[in-house]
Amino acid sequence: MRRAHKILLATGIALAVAGGAGLAVAQGVEDPVIARARAAGIVGEQADGYLGFAKAPPADVKAAVDAVNIKRRQIYTDIAARQNATVQEVAAARGCDQLAKRVGPGEAYRAGDGTWKLRSGSAPVELPGVCG
Repeated sequence: MRRAHKILLATGIALAVAGGAGLAVAQGVEDPVIARARAAGIVGEQADGYLGFAKAPPADVKAAVDAVNIKRRQIYTDIAARQNATVQEVAAARGCDQLAKRVGPGEAYRAGDGTWKLRSGSAPVELPGVCG
């Protein structure tokens, strides 16, 4: 099993044990500002495990995304310490999972070539090569 897959599996187990509430907040699920920005194609998931900006964001969206990304980094740091992995490895494993499972139709995401795309209908997200 590749290291990235092991980290993703360990991350999933750690999140299940810790409970999903912290990650749910860190993912922005409970933040209506981010939900509106996702729907408008302003904010999207990236393979690095963090939210990014597909378009220039208003100040409130930038602040909300910054807060979520800080929470995500803390969660990734905690998991990395427990799993003997780097923060970047945990973040990337989670980022690939987010790209594959969370990006809905009409939502923006950063593709493997670095460009921002909108997911159309039921078309799959173009995962970067690092997502294997």
